[in-house]
Amino acid sequence: MVTAAVCLALVATACSSDTHGTTPTAADQTKAPSAAPKPAPALTPAEARNAIAAYSKTNNLAHLKRDRTLLDSVEGGPRHAMSLADLKEDDALPKADREPYRPWSYDLAATNLYIPRLKDGQQRWFAAVTQAGSKKQYARVLVLAENAKSKRWEMVATVDLDNPSQLPKIMLDEDGYATTVDPASTSLATPVDLLRSAVIDNFATGGDLTGRKVLAPTEAAKRQVKVHHDTIHKFGTRGTTQFASAATEFPAGYALKTSTGALVVFSHNHTQHDAVAAPGLEIVPEKQDRAWLGTTPRPAFTYTYTCSDVAAVPTTPEPSSLLGYGCRRTDAEASGPSAAV
Repeated sequence: MVTAAVCLALVATACSSDTHGTTPTAADQTKAPSAAPKPAPALTPAEARNAIAAYSKTNNLAHLKRDRTLLDSVEGGPRHAMSLADLKEDDALPKADREPYRPWSYDLAATNLYIPRLKDGQQRWFAAVTQAGSKKQYARVLVLAENAKSKRWEMVATVDLDNPSQLPKIMLDEDGYATTVDPASTSLATPVDLLRSAVIDNFATGGDLTGRKVLAPTEAAKRQVKVHHDTIHKFGTRGTTQFASAATEFPAGYALKTSTGALVVFSHNHTQHDAVAAPGLEIVPEKQDRAWLGTTPRPAFTYTYTCSDVAAVPTTPEPSSLLGYGCRRTDAEASGPSAAV
């Protein structure tokens, strides 16, 4: 840049600086580079609404026809495992005991979309919060992800919130798109693996080890602790029940930036082991157990549960808030010989 020179339009010689006597360089004349382009959204709002509507329609048809292949085309992850378990248990019931299937759909006008911007190579996914009830007092978090092979959108998680007012503010950019957060990031007060350990501890110990330290006493956390306390005493002195961690079948987590940290949707698995306390005693499978265990009494049964959870996680060192969860029994096995044999 010429800093202190006076240039006359009629002078034929080059205008020079009176400081160093150098002419401007190409670098001097180059403008500052513009900001890097933003990552593209996972999909458009219209495409997201269409994906939710298509899921509802196909899900209804799959359940009416008991068509597992059709269901597999629109569900994945823990949601698919839970749906298959529901079908399995329902098929094992006498027809008179089966609840008639009622088709349903999400109210797209009462559904808020949270579509993240994603970098190249990231799996495409988005979240939504749909509301229901006369006063929209019920809320459910949805997560849909694109199947890498089929390129179809699949529902991978649905979690009902205990209290919709607890949902943190999800941050949106000027175009209305959300920002992803790595759920395993140590910038969060509770990375997803620790969240998973805490909710499993609520079942296993009533929260004595990590549950109460990591999670605030929300209604969802209290319900998990209540399941522990109620279930371990169900046999009285005639049997025992123990909960334990199981290998995580669906380790993927989904997180969006909020005003205080992140909203994290994740899955966990745990087991429940029921056993008699003395020789000669047996446990008789209940109606819903028979899809997995038949009707033969045994001394012990082990059930495996698949669960989806949603939590508000701060960045500051404070407890995280479990906002909702849902579980289904997705496997079971008997152990020990039957007394009838």
